[in-house]
Amino acid sequence: MSLDHLFDRNVAWVQAKTRDDPNFFSRMAGQQLPRLMWIGCSDSRVTANDVLGLDPGEVFVQRNIANVVHTSDMNLLAVMEYAIEILKIEHVIVCGHYGCGGIQRALGEDRSALVDHWLQPIVMLYRKHRPLFDAIVDVDARVNRMCELNIEMQVRRVASIPTVENAWNRGQKLELHGWIYGVDDGLLRDLGPTVGSAAERDALVSIDDRVRRPIEPTSGVRRHAMEAFGGMKPGGCCERHVRDVRYTR
Repeated sequence: MSLDHLFDRNVAWVQAKTRDDPNFFSRMAGQQLPRLMWIGCSDSRVTANDVLGLDPGEVFVQRNIANVVHTSDMNLLAVMEYAIEILKIEHVIVCGHYGCGGIQRALGEDRSALVDHWLQPIVMLYRKHRPLFDAIVDVDARVNRMCELNIEMQVRRVASIPTVENAWNRGQKLELHGWIYGVDDGLLRDLGPTVGSAAERDALVSIDDRVRRPIEPTSGVRRHAMEAFGGMKPGGCCERHVRDVRYTR
């Protein structure tokens, strides 16, 4: 099968970019200065620049199946070291998505593929708290709950990496965020809290406690609605009027 059509699309893209912004490529050829690092899922529907509405050069990206952070993963560690030590990025975003196929795999019974080794931390969290997860009758909702918890677990893992600790110790600005993307509606949701120091990391509740005490993710739409209602805070008495729909697909 020929892929010539992709070269044609590339030419059309270059022409459109140059027409709209004649200096686009000369600017891209300069030094990249992203302030964001994105650790995301390999899913082809969740691309960082598109989701964030940003141009090339604005996000430093590392992706893998189910956005898992293995602290022995040399690829991830090298990317993070370059991002923090050389590029001086200020924000690390761990972003997964609802309906993740890797999470579905981790919650299943088949353990015959190489990917199962990669997903083992998620599998172990599921097994440890299986009665709580299995109490969620709807299978899609159960998967989505684990999608959220997996992101929170990976944020904690990022916070334990020595490169991150060293940056905090020398006073470098570096904040960690856990977000989740809704493929059905295109919205990002913040799982919070933002972690910007070793002290804030150490103050986080354990991931086991988070399994038992779910939170309501916050999208930009919800934030704007809460501001319109007079600066409402999450959990307020009137929050039900602006609460996001929880997706089950």
